[in-house]
Parts: sequence; structure tokens; C-alpha cells
Amino acid sequence: MYALFDDAGKFLAGRVMSEADSSMQIELDSGKRVKVKSANVLLRFDKPLPAELIASAQAKSGEIDLDLAWEFAPEGEFGFADLARDYFDAKAGPELQAAALFRLFEAPHYFRRAGKGQFKKAPEDIVKAALLGIERKKQQALQIEGWADELVAGQCPAPIREQLYKILFKPDKNAPEYKAVVEAAKKSHLAPLDLLKLAGAINSPYQFHWRRFLFDQFPKGHGFPALEAPDIKDELPVAAVQAFSIDDSQTTEIDDALSVTGLGTGTVVFGIHIAAPALAFQPDSALDKVARDRLSTVYMPGWKITMLPDAVVQQYTLIEGRACPAVSLYVSLDEATLTVKATETRLEQVPIAANLRHDQLDAVITQASLTGQAPAEYAFATELAFCFRLAQHLKAAREVVRGKPELFNRPDYSFKLDGPGTEPTGDEAVRIGERKRGAPLDLIVAEAMILANSSWGGWLAELGVPGIYRSQASLAPGVKVRMGIKPAPHAGMGVAQYTWATSPLRRYVDLVNQWQIIACAKHGRTAALAAPFKPKDAMLFSIISSFDGAYSAYNGFQQAIERYWTMRWLTQNSVSELDAAVMKDGLVRAETLPLMFRALGCEQLPRGTRVRVRVTGLDLLTLDIHASLLARLDDALDEAVQDEADDEAAAEAAGGLSLAIALDDSDAPDTAPGAAGTSAA
Repeated sequence: MYALFDDAGKFLAGRVMSEADSSMQIELDSGKRVKVKSANVLLRFDKPLPAELIASAQAKSGEIDLDLAWEFAPEGEFGFADLARDYFDAKAGPELQAAALFRLFEAPHYFRRAGKGQFKKAPEDIVKAALLGIERKKQQALQIEGWADELVAGQCPAPIREQLYKILFKPDKNAPEYKAVVEAAKKSHLAPLDLLKLAGAINSPYQFHWRRFLFDQFPKGHGFPALEAPDIKDELPVAAVQAFSIDDSQTTEIDDALSVTGLGTGTVVFGIHIAAPALAFQPDSALDKVARDRLSTVYMPGWKITMLPDAVVQQYTLIEGRACPAVSLYVSLDEATLTVKATETRLEQVPIAANLRHDQLDAVITQASLTGQAPAEYAFATELAFCFRLAQHLKAAREVVRGKPELFNRPDYSFKLDGPGTEPTGDEAVRIGERKRGAPLDLIVAEAMILANSSWGGWLAELGVPGIYRSQASLAPGVKVRMGIKPAPHAGMGVAQYTWATSPLRRYVDLVNQWQIIACAKHGRTAALAAPFKPKDAMLFSIISSFDGAYSAYNGFQQAIERYWTMRWLTQNSVSELDAAVMKDGLVRAETLPLMFRALGCEQLPRGTRVRVRVTGLDLLTLDIHASLLARLDDALDEAVQDEADDEAAAEAAGGLSLAIALDDSDAPDTAPGAAGTSAA
């Protein structure tokens, strides 16, 4: 005797060797003997042979019309043998019964399983819906096949073009568009990115980088809802100063200004004035929700996405010719020794006398003119001379704490695009300018902002008001800057504590800290009770986490898109050879461009060696640069050597689109690229 049985949804048949009350031992055609529960045995037969029965049943099962079988099936539960007798013949034998079993089992949309060998036909509406679904899947499979063939032929179907960034970076692997790309990649033996590029889905490398960034960070678009800038309700006194700001000409978010009073009296009051949007709106307001969602302004050559709507920025920015609401830190100093006598924070309106611009004045306001060694024929000459003297003093004091001097071995670069000032297309001519880091105007602003951020950080801690701090345990390689809500030393800055509170128009953590500082200015010793954010406030931790992620992504994009424009500059100016310094493992840094890349032949050269390399290829889509050693210019130069941490970050940045772009985790002052607008619009 033979038996057909169910083995976890798979039907097998063999010779019955022995049988007990609840099981039997069956020998398969392979000779293997298995123990089978009697409940799993569905059919007993004497002939044909098991293999013949299964082969014959499988052939006949395909002949069963499911619609007709569904019509023949009774309304209640029934066995497969019953259906075989109704459908085929009243004397249907084992082969036809097995055929009915196989057909019923593989058609769950027609027949539901009600037990071993038992079935029940599905309701008519369920059958119709299931059939429609099957037909849709069939049509979808045909569509996928058609799209894949188009891609292989070098044409990109519109639905795939529309889903390009989702397919490449956040795919829904069940979507037909994604399946078509996978199928086409298999057929063409190409990587998906190469396949889509050849098919015309990516016709602009710049738009690819830009749209990818928007897809990742601004999936709902980067426009603003209709919001008005609220008026400041506080009655603010007008400060008895004439303040001036120092920014690049393209900067529209003017966060900070300076003032100097009391020169020649023995006590000089140095004023640091910060735009005060936090006086106008509060946490959880409509504007706060917009700022918290964006967390920072995004900078790039020729364009930017602001944290706040432009109309709001213009309401609170420190524009010249008017008295602007500000949070001011006044530092009283001994004019001779520059010893700090007292500090005071005020909420006030500050008359802004001028918006000084780096790019217009860097060549005029020099160290020589500021120290009396050359004529100083510009506005605020006396005040700027004092600011420069104070900045040098503050920097020297920080370097003592820091344990080593701050060296500016590399310049900053600015990018300007020739065009109408609208969103770039990627085809504009680009001009790259160089400005030496630590130039007098840079130093003045940087030291003023460090002074304000460290002073306010200490004041918050003194009054028991939480803030968002940045700290660095040491200058040892690999020790990163951290954000937290408790004051701690910042080794890189050489200060006891350091907040970000001087850029509230373009960084959300600065706006948060400004709310806290305003509470201190208004309430003094009871500020902890009145401040919007209380000690151990979970929202502060959430803001830190969100800001870290967004700020890293924004800076990574800025670095990548500046790399794109630098590569465009090479093409536009037909530059094929560059002088560079060797870093490590074949990585070189261009001497006159913000560019790092690997050059063949430099792998074994000592660190700091100056070389000339030939650029042999540029890929604007992956941001890869192919280069090789042309000549060795001289031996290694000690002064060209940078910190290991800088190199590690730069190595990742030079790795192209396939690598995450790492941040230089030092705290650059507010005049650094991406902060004050060396590449901002």
C-alpha cells in the first residue's frame, strides 16, 4: 500500500512499511524512511507507483478550471476527494483525487483551507477581489519588465525619473520602479547609478547633489509657510553707542555688532551686540516650530536655505541706519592692561552705524594700519584699533590655557558664482577667492564672539540656568567636541566653558541659549524659575540630538557642493596640474584650492612633501578626482603638517560621494565658512 501525505505544505508519497494507532512509517522513492502522523496522511492507494501518481496528478491539476471548480464546490466544508468526484467523475481514482488536492491547495483565493485535506470555498466578493489583485500583479510584472528593457536600451521611463532619489537612497523594495532598476541592472551588468546616468535620468551632476540633499533633508520642500515677524513687546532703552558689524557682503543674517566707548578715559567699555529674535517669539510658537524643524541655515556657493523666513530675518537683523533690538554684553576693561573690571548684560535697542564688509575692507584694514604703522583712513579707525589690540590680548590669554598657539596654516576660500543671484543651475562660472585665516577683521570678530559665548556660558551656570554648551576634554587626537547642558572646559578654545549664543538668526541652539540669557537678564537670581527650559529638561537633550544630526548633514552637503564647484573651476580654467602637499596614504592637499584627493605615486612619500600632480579625470557625479604624481618639488615641510584629526576628516571628505563626509570637529569662530558666509548668498 502507498500513501500520500502532507509534509509542512509539501506533498510526498511512498510505500507504507508499518502502521500504528497514530502514525505510520513510510519509505520514499529515495529509500529514506520517515515517520508520519496518521492525521497528515491524505490519500491511500495501491496503484500507480507514488512517483507516477504525483507526476500524473500534477499534470491533471493544471487542467482544472478554478472558476468551474468553485461553481461545483458545495457551500460547506468538503474534502478534495469529494470535489474530484463532482468535477471529474463519480469514480475518480487516486490520480484525479490527488490532482484536485494539488489544485485546491494552490488556489487559496478560491478555496480556504479548513483542515488537513478539507476546504471551503471563498465568498464570491473575495474571489473577485483576489482575481483583480492577481491581474494587477501580472500587469505590474509586465510593466516592470518593460521599464527594465527601456533602461537597458538607454531610455529612462518618467515614473523612474520621478522616483530617482527614493530609488537610490531610500528605496521601497516592493515598488515597481525599484524592481525595474534592479532588473535592468542585472540585465545590463551595470551599477544602478551608472545605469540611470546612461539612461538619461541624471542629466546634471549639480542637480543630482542638490536634489538629493533636498530629498534627504527637506522632503516637503524648503519654502516657508506664511508667517509674520511679531513685534517685540518689551520697551527697550536705546543704547548710547554707535555699533558696527563686520561681515561678508553677501551676508543677510547679521547677528552681531561691536561698539567701543570710553577711549582715553582709562576704562573702556567693549560692547558685543547680538540680534534678539528671542525677544519677539517664544518656544512652541509658529516661528519657533519652523526654526526647530530646520535647526540651522544651510550655506552653499551662490545660495542658501535660511533657518527663518527672510521677512523675519530682516525684521531682527542688525542692519545699518536703525536701532535694532539686541542682547548686549558690555565688558568694562582697564584701558592700559585690558584687565576685565566688570561685565553686564542688557536688553536694549542698539543704533547700528555701519555694516562693514570683509571683502571691501580686508586690503585696507590691515595689521599695519591698526597698529599705527600705516595710515588708517577708514571709519571707526580708533575703535577698530582698540578691538584689534583686545583681540590679540584675548587670543594670547586663551593660548596660555590651551597650552599651544593657534596656527592658521591654511587660508579660507570664498566662492562666487557669475549669474543673476537666483538658485544656481550648476553651469555658472565660478570664482574662488582666498583669504588668509586670522586676518585682523576675522580675529576681531572671532575673539569677540568667543568672549561673549564663554562669558554668557559662565553666567548661565552661575545663576543655575541650563544652556547648551560645547566642550572638548583635551586637544589629544580623536577627542571630539561634545554638546551638553552642563558647562565644561573647551580645550580647543582655551576657555572654562563655551556656548553658542551669538548667531540666533541662523543656528537654533543659539536661539535656545538666547531665551535662557534673556531670562537671566530679566530675572537675575530667580531666572531658573522663569527660563523657558528648566534643569534636566528633556527637550534640551532632544534639541541637541536633532541639531547634531542636522548640522552634520548641512556641513557635509556644503563641503560636497564646494568640492563640486572647485572641480568645475578646474574644468572652466583648463587646469590639469596642481601643486600640493602630501598628507598620508597617497592623500594630497592642493596648495591654492580647497581640495583634497588621492594621487597615484604619492603613497610612499613623507608627510608634508610638496609635489606637483596631474589631474587625469574628474567625475562630478561621484566627486572623485583621479590624479597621479608628476614631480616631487622638495622635501617634507614641517610647517605643512596638520593635526591627525584634520587629516582623518579630510580623507573622508576626499573620498567622493560613496563616503560620508566628515566634519572638522573643531569649533570654528563665527567667521568660518558656513558661518558668516564665505560661500553664502
